[in-house]
Amino acid sequence: MNYQFDWNLVLSGQYGQWIIDGVKVTLQISAVSIVFTLLLGTIVAVMRMSKFKPFEWFSFAFVEFFRNTPLLIQIFFWYFGSYAILPEGVNEWLYDHDFEFAAGVISLTVYTAAFVAEEIRAGINSIPKNQLEASRATGLSFLQAYRYVILPQAFRIIIPPLISQSLNLIKNSSLVMTIGVMDLTYMARQIESYTFHGFEAFTVATVIYLCISLIVSLMINMYNKHFLLQIKY
Repeated sequence: MNYQFDWNLVLSGQYGQWIIDGVKVTLQISAVSIVFTLLLGTIVAVMRMSKFKPFEWFSFAFVEFFRNTPLLIQIFFWYFGSYAILPEGVNEWLYDHDFEFAAGVISLTVYTAAFVAEEIRAGINSIPKNQLEASRATGLSFLQAYRYVILPQAFRIIIPPLISQSLNLIKNSSLVMTIGVMDLTYMARQIESYTFHGFEAFTVATVIYLCISLIVSLMINMYNKHFLLQIKY
């Protein structure tokens, strides 16, 4: 083999800055998607637990559709087909504000929310039913009972699977490079194209993804240990 390893080429200068820029975009799209995923997943899970049949059917269809179709197909769907289903005003706003980034966020959000909704539903089902009945008996509405009594306990129970889903979202964010989002994977691919040092570029990207995942997992576990475990019910 005549291959000459050159780690300094990837870690310094213009290409090193590309890596840094890619990390920033990866963190941004992952953070935004995780927030929207938790919100959407919670809404879908509560709709699934309601007795209102249209909500129940919609949430069931949402989970089954997005959970059982490939993420890459969904990314292409939102990128190439959003104009056909979103209002014209929304599409114009997205095109004026980094449409590729928005399409990536939407794709990651709806896909991961389908899994998170099932995790939340499992957490809700683990709560004794008499707690909901007792909450309603005290005068709380259905939504108030879920907000103040059921969901806080459910989230405490499902911290481990939520960590897994968050890590999966961060890793899945690498797929948005296919629609031109300049994340870490995109930048590593660009460095490989310009320098033909693909081994170094993708090794650095792999290590960075590993570090991000470990840090996120550690932070959530620390939050769970030092805050959630102090809650008494």
